[in-house]
Amino acid sequence: MLNKLEKYSVARRFFEIGKDIYSRYVYFFYLCAEFAKQGKMTFAPTKYRLQTVASGRVFDDQGWTLDDPQCDKPSLVRPVYGNKQLNVKEGSGLGLYRFADWLPVKTMLDNPSEPITYKSEGLAKRLGLNSLYVTFNGWWPERNARMSTCSFKEMEAYSVCARLGNDLKDKTLVVASAGNTARAFAKVCSDNGIPLLLCVPQDNTTALWFDKPLNDCVKLITTESGSDYFDAINLSNVVCELDGYLAEGGAKNIARRDGMGTTMLSATTFIGRTPDFYFQAVGSGTGAIAAWEANLRFIADGRFGPDKARLMVSQNKPFVPMYDAWRVGSRALLPYDAGQARKDAAEICAPVLSNRKPPYGLAGGLYDALIDTNGDIFAVSNAEANAAKALFEGTEGIDIYHAAAVATASLQQAVEKGVVKADDVVMLNITGGGERRFQAEHEMHYLRPSHIFKIGFTKEEVERVLATMK
Repeated sequence: MLNKLEKYSVARRFFEIGKDIYSRYVYFFYLCAEFAKQGKMTFAPTKYRLQTVASGRVFDDQGWTLDDPQCDKPSLVRPVYGNKQLNVKEGSGLGLYRFADWLPVKTMLDNPSEPITYKSEGLAKRLGLNSLYVTFNGWWPERNARMSTCSFKEMEAYSVCARLGNDLKDKTLVVASAGNTARAFAKVCSDNGIPLLLCVPQDNTTALWFDKPLNDCVKLITTESGSDYFDAINLSNVVCELDGYLAEGGAKNIARRDGMGTTMLSATTFIGRTPDFYFQAVGSGTGAIAAWEANLRFIADGRFGPDKARLMVSQNKPFVPMYDAWRVGSRALLPYDAGQARKDAAEICAPVLSNRKPPYGLAGGLYDALIDTNGDIFAVSNAEANAAKALFEGTEGIDIYHAAAVATASLQQAVEKGVVKADDVVMLNITGGGERRFQAEHEMHYLRPSHIFKIGFTKEEVERVLATMK
């Protein structure tokens, strides 16, 4: 299948060398049919307004609105979509844009992927569950799972980048990441020619692998070895103070959350109802917030039941700031020494779960989501995660990420404690998998940093370095 740029190139060449007008028209209509099959000729921007969780105020999106300027307390904003009912689009090549009714997007990008949900047999039997559904994000061609980054962060990137409008096309998007998010945005931006600057801790750059060299529109800067995700976020914040750069926004970006929410859309439309339980490992908790928000839309839709899935999220010991706060009933995170946080983050087997400033206590954040759904937070050790990783591969037949293994281990804990019963409908969000297989089948290319910053960097230094990278 030709991509958009290749089709234009072929069409232009054909018109230059074509012998007769009839042949030209035949090929032109072939190209039109190809675009139509992929939804590119009929795609229209999704209609929505924004609503502030804290106040309920509804207002118009200015194109890249991350906060309500009239709200005086920390709060997320949510899209209120014109279509109250989700109409899943049909057609090849649509990927997650099948769910465009509930995505705040202006266009459809090339090469989109999507989550794949199936009913488990092997793992379900081992755990004694009759209705365990796995939503798989990664590389597993036999199940039509074709995320080449092997992570559900692709869903964020395809949604966020499709929210960009023509008025922002000259800006460079800035994304801070502990690894997987950077890989996803790099792939999507490279494929679609979108300027991108990544900020990643130096120790996490091994996650920046790709099956082909990236477009020069993608650049990487890092914080020195020994730094963590929070340091990378600080670097990105300084970059975004400079002209020409656009903050992606993290959890505040409605497109990021609703892109991640397609996992819940996939599962619920496959099952035919919302699940009783939703399991996922969390670093920021954004994916779980997104699942909750999608669940609320399904209730308003009216065709998938009135119930809320209980959010069962998990962190990787010893880095468990949200778990610690939740255990004592605190909306605010407890004090966490920066040095100790970096040390703990270095010890966990799933470093992507090491966010020191997650959207936990603000209005509409993870604390509210857990309260509203009668949810819970689990803590999983490296040993438990490694055992669950082997269990999943042994029973389901595909390798998974350590973060997904943390979620699997928390499901085991919930079953052992009797929280989850045999007949409960359970969704297990496998947020990444198939990497070992993908890398074995493809040649790997790595993105190298243009500059490595010390933790004590200054704005002047950042500005000087970026000027040399243009």
